[in-house]
Amino acid sequence: MREVLAELRQWWDAGQSTAVGTVVDTFHSSPRPPGASMLVGPTGEAVGSVSGGCVEGAVYEEGQDVLGSGSARLVHYGISDDTAYSVGLTCGGQLDVFVERVDRETFPDFGEVADDIEAGRPVAVAVVVAHPNPARVGSRLVVRPDTVSGTLGSQRADDAVTDDVRGALATAQTKTLTYGPEGERRGEGMRVFVAAYAPKPRMIVFGAIDFAAAVAELGHFLGYAVTVCDARPVFATPARLPAADDVVVAWPHTYLAAEAEAGRVDGRTVLCVLTHDPKFDVPLLEVALRLPSVAYVGAMGSRRTHDERLARLREAGLTDDELGRLSSPIGLDLGARTPQETAVSIAAEIIALQWGGHGDRLSERGGPIHLHQ
Repeated sequence: MREVLAELRQWWDAGQSTAVGTVVDTFHSSPRPPGASMLVGPTGEAVGSVSGGCVEGAVYEEGQDVLGSGSARLVHYGISDDTAYSVGLTCGGQLDVFVERVDRETFPDFGEVADDIEAGRPVAVAVVVAHPNPARVGSRLVVRPDTVSGTLGSQRADDAVTDDVRGALATAQTKTLTYGPEGERRGEGMRVFVAAYAPKPRMIVFGAIDFAAAVAELGHFLGYAVTVCDARPVFATPARLPAADDVVVAWPHTYLAAEAEAGRVDGRTVLCVLTHDPKFDVPLLEVALRLPSVAYVGAMGSRRTHDERLARLREAGLTDDELGRLSSPIGLDLGARTPQETAVSIAAEIIALQWGGHGDRLSERGGPIHLHQ
């Protein structure tokens, strides 16, 4: 919903109804991940995308019908569907799209949810997309770390789903969960789509050099909240790092330790160490590689610098397992030369590690391209 939030909020504020089609599950080579949304506005506007163009026409028709009937529905598109080619899903994938009407009557809490999303406060919306009892389809819970509102039709279902949704919210996971009709964990029949909205993941770049400016710009583009930290005030300035959300003048290892202690470093945080100066990066990496959970730790430097750095870190007492978490030299081998090209190399490695990619040319690989599930 985040991609279409502004338009949906505008129509909801105006008291108008909007049809929302959301990808809730994908199979094989689906072009868009769960959570991708498309709107059909009150006067026929189409906003957003659920498949990169493959099934938008069919979803648009479903949306118009839902606006008229008010009846939410789960629609499957894919190669096993007799209508696959008629709706245009020629990429070979399959996806389930939940289409519902959203307005002040069907989703009275939407305004508060939109406020939370825009402010970066964690919130999740869990909606029943399939149930043996059609009257339960479209019922929802709004879950925050310490509150919950709404109902899925029974207390047992509410309790089970709330527990699972809070786990998804902690890791910002958007996914579909399956239960028995009353929330039985080993049962089937009720499918609940969970859209989890959490603050942006953090990218912390250490070393306010020209490469840092390029990495910050690409990190911002990828959706990270970017901080650049350097102990040298002459280099660590917003003017030199315009893409950074925050520029901090501090010793890197001191800053990282304080942020971790304050709970502002988590399993989604990526750390890019670009200082390639032992007096900065060795103390910093001692802290970074001992953190219980970060998504990525990469350090810039030549192979000689890397070998010397490893020796210093071993002298500091780091184990082989801890050193194994370090990506150094940083980035994938793209033949990069400029700061901007190097930033692409670093971003590519972060993406590959996040989603299990290999960094190979797609033209030289077999199997599915999109691996959302």
